[in-house]
Amino acid sequence: MPALNPPSIANGLAAALLFARGRSVGLALLPAGLETARHSFVAALICLPVFLGLRLLSWAVQGQPPNGLAVALAAEFIGYVLGWVAFAIVSKAMADQAQRSANWLQFIAAWNWSNVVQYALLLVLMVPTALGLPSWVANVLGLVAVGYAMWLEWFVTRVALGVAGATAVMFVLLDLALGLFIGGIAAHIAGN
Repeated sequence: MPALNPPSIANGLAAALLFARGRSVGLALLPAGLETARHSFVAALICLPVFLGLRLLSWAVQGQPPNGLAVALAAEFIGYVLGWVAFAIVSKAMADQAQRSANWLQFIAAWNWSNVVQYALLLVLMVPTALGLPSWVANVLGLVAVGYAMWLEWFVTRVALGVAGATAVMFVLLDLALGLFIGGIAAHIAGN
């Protein structure tokens, strides 16, 4: 019998938008299973143009990367892919430790799709800068966005894994640590 909600981009995006509003019902759009988890990595392809665009915009404002644009783009792209894969691998081990292995496939699907919301938010945050608003406006909006992104990750973890809030915080911190580590290496390779 086919799944009620087969993996699709529409279901993934709808789930992400529900999560973004604090609605756990989004999980119903992501049936537990390997196919759903595997398909959710399409979210990385959806987010990639925004990621690369933000990097190019940053270099346009700050100047060309010291080791050249090609090296910097390659380093950033590899770091991007590693970030998505590394979190999936390490979060599986953490889910096992939390005795939530059975929930992990659905969790990673929910996590991946929620990243689309976070990247869309980053794109929206570029508007004040592009409009020439004072930098303090962009800084305040950036802090609000970081707080919201951390809340969204925490919410998705708590709901999809069925863990306590404190355990969900550990997954958010893991993502933050991996992002800083991988981003730091990519920046070093780029010459920043």
